[in-house]
Amino acid sequence: MKKASLPIHAEASPSQGQNITSPAELLRKAPSKIARVLVYLRHIDTLNRFEAARKVGDTCLNSTIPALESNHGLTFEHIPEKAANHWGDPCGVTRYRLPASQHEQADKVIAMMFTRRARAQKAAA
Repeated sequence: MKKASLPIHAEASPSQGQNITSPAELLRKAPSKIARVLVYLRHIDTLNRFEAARKVGDTCLNSTIPALESNHGLTFEHIPEKAANHWGDPCGVTRYRLPASQHEQADKVIAMMFTRRARAQKAAA
């Protein structure tokens, strides 16, 4: 389920003076694992724990999602499903989806994450 041509938040990295123009570039430049997860869910697709490990490097998605919910006021859809484990056997997992009603808040959180990193890098320099 690919999302059609979603806008990239214009303020994603204003302090770095970068104009990020694609979801792939935003994902590549995300300042942290939690930011990569949020960028992926906001601009690319849904995720379950196995996909998260491969696509965004998050091996504990079941902890990352509650952190985004409690620390940043986001709400995700939790969709139970069966997925093949490493041995090909089905196991229960949760697919996470960011509803459209949460996109504006997600954009603000993404912008804040990029801004914090830029400030930290500037202070360290």
